[in-house]
Parts: sequence; C-alpha cells; structure tokens
Amino acid sequence: MKLAMNPKAFRENYGKVKNKPGKLWDQVKGVKGQVYTWPKSTYIAQPPFFEKFEMTPAALDAGVKGAKVMALFGDSITTDHISPAGSFKETTPAGKFLVAHGVQKADFNSYGARRGNHDVMMRGTFANVRVKNLMLPPKADGSREEGGYTLYQADGAEKGQKMAIYDAAMKYIDAGVPTIIFGGEEYGTGSSRDWAAKGTQLLGIKAVVAKSFERIHRSNLVGMGVLPLQFKPGDSWESLGLKGDETVDVVLGAEIKPQSDAKLVITSPDGAKREVGVILRIDTAIEVDYYKHGGILPFVLRQLLAA
Repeated sequence: MKLAMNPKAFRENYGKVKNKPGKLWDQVKGVKGQVYTWPKSTYIAQPPFFEKFEMTPAALDAGVKGAKVMALFGDSITTDHISPAGSFKETTPAGKFLVAHGVQKADFNSYGARRGNHDVMMRGTFANVRVKNLMLPPKADGSREEGGYTLYQADGAEKGQKMAIYDAAMKYIDAGVPTIIFGGEEYGTGSSRDWAAKGTQLLGIKAVVAKSFERIHRSNLVGMGVLPLQFKPGDSWESLGLKGDETVDVVLGAEIKPQSDAKLVITSPDGAKREVGVILRIDTAIEVDYYKHGGILPFVLRQLLAA
C-alpha cells in the first residue's frame, strides 16, 4: 500500500513500461486492419454464428418438420448438465479433438477455460458425466446410464446405435435432419451459462419441449434461434409414452405471436400419428423478431449495418 500510494514510484514504474517495456513486449507482433486475424489456437477460434450471413433474413419455416429425438431428460436439467465447465477425458469428443490437434491430456484444462473455442464447447454440450438421457435403456441393475449419449434414430445402418450426442448431432446435420429435445420441470436451471444455448444451436437442435423453463435459459434459447415449447398442464413426454424413436413435427400458427398455441405432431415408428398442444414460449414481441432473424446475433448485426 505504501509503495502504491507513492506517486513518484508509480510514475517511475509505469514510465519503464511505457518507454522500455522489455524483450517480451518487443516480441509481441501486431497486425493492421479492421478485422481481427485469428491465430491457430485451441483456446480461441473465429465463431461460426455469422457464416452465410445476409442482410435479408432467410424465409422462416412455419415450425420444424421431421425432427428426430436427441434426448429425453427428467426434471431440473441444469445449464451445467447442458454445458459443463469442468475437466474432461481424452475419450470424450472434446478430448479427441484436442488430441488430434496435438494437445496433451495434461494440457486439456477445462471446458470453462476453452469457452472461446466453439469446436471444444459444442463437443462438450450435453457431455456432463452425470446427465441422464432417459431414451437409453436401463442397465441390468435398473439404474440409468450417465453421460452424454443418445441412440441414433435416422434411417441407415447405424440406426439404433448408441453414440455420443455430439457424434449423433453431426450425423443428423450431414443428413439434413433436424433434432428436438424433451425435458421436464425447470429445464435450464442454474447459472445463466451462454454456451448452454449456443451449444444447443450448433448441434442442430431446433426445439426444446419441457414442462417449464428457467427464465434466462429460455430467453437464451430464443436468442440463438431455438424454439422453447412448454407442455400444457398435465402433459409430459412421460405421459405421452415417448421412447425417443418417434419423429416430431412442430407446427406454429400462421403468425408467430408471443405465448401462442402450437402443436406437436408425433409419428410413431409404426406410422401412427397424434397431436399434442403446446405453448410457444417466445414471450415478447422483440423475441419474435429475434427468432425471425435466426437469433439475436444476426438481428443486432443487421440493425448495426442498416444504421
């Protein structure tokens, strides 16, 4: 404190930094121009949210057609279940990615430390070692398997196979198949972790249907262009007897309005169809605009460029 309160010492020390910063500072190389030059790094990477950006929003589909179920979750799925912040193993999709880029396991660090790299974070979405996807069958002892796994449901040789949610998501995206998630009460509770919504969007998940949502996570989903849909009282994926092998259409009204009625058209593997009414949890007029623009990021960029 005494040194810090000494004006002369303060000026002398900062004078050294300003006039003779030293060899380390001299080695830092800068670039010129208005656009950041992204380095080759596993900690930061150019985010993909503005790829294929155009000033005019793409025509909005009236819902979601032909979605496969990515997960059936129970109550109180937290943002840490969705986007964990802790360490991870080399056998996980994120670990395999880092190993392939020459990173040793001792240098993995954590999801939280690598949140500037979407390639790591999207691989960590729904990869919490304690999350339980209830579409996976129970173990022999009746307990539920933990970890970010799903059963791949698209047609083909791999249909029905267990795999990491990230791996399944990439296969669905390659096949042009949208996906959907079902949850219970308090979906997205916990800290307002932005990657819980960003990772969901990057995995190609178009809608989340739950009995209730945590306030901020619901807003974040809309902000990333993901539909939050709420079951009406008395309904749940359990009461509907969903197993995860169904195909789901989300049908919105002719005009998207806050908290308007929507419906799910659920097709079983045998072709039987049923309709279930849900509530569109786009709660405000500005959120309608966000969704029509594909999310808050392209919405804001279009506003800035237009000005």
